[in-house]
Amino acid sequence: MFLPSRSRLGDSCCLGIAALTILAALGLTRPAAATSHDFQVLGLQPPKEEVEAPDFTLKDLNGKQVQLRDFRGKVVFLNFFATWCVPCRLEMPAMERLSRAFKDKGLVVLAVDIKESAKAVRAFLKELKVTFPALLDEDGSVAFTYGIRPLPATFLIGRDGKILWRAFGAREWDSAASRQYFSRLLSDGKR
Repeated sequence: MFLPSRSRLGDSCCLGIAALTILAALGLTRPAAATSHDFQVLGLQPPKEEVEAPDFTLKDLNGKQVQLRDFRGKVVFLNFFATWCVPCRLEMPAMERLSRAFKDKGLVVLAVDIKESAKAVRAFLKELKVTFPALLDEDGSVAFTYGIRPLPATFLIGRDGKILWRAFGAREWDSAASRQYFSRLLSDGKR
């Protein structure tokens, strides 16, 4: 997958091109354990073809390096957020409940903050009583690679490292429909 460098086109142009490049592969096939009803009800956008999730290495709030590939074999709920983002704040408690409900079944909820300090992110997560891991995308390069424009943005990555779907905007991630979907997906064991 080709992503143009920032220096060639400038930040705003590159963000748009990067988003189009990565997201051009996203579209209409159904991953295992999902139905078109799931995608419609939950507002998910599946890929047209199999797309490997771009790997990255970021620091957690304690300064420890974490790589996305460390989670191979698990389903990764990858959420991009910022502390100033009101919809991000609104969906975090539901993400926490989803994490608690499915972490023992192979789901990893992983939040990536874009361009904020560890101190600000730590206070934000403490206030919301969030226990899942948060990583710091200090320069925004991972968000750039994933073509993140609106926040929050969420990608679900299968056990095999392939992107299953993306979602833009806040969701009630622990709704009955969402819990049913994740229960089926995680019991499937394939993706």
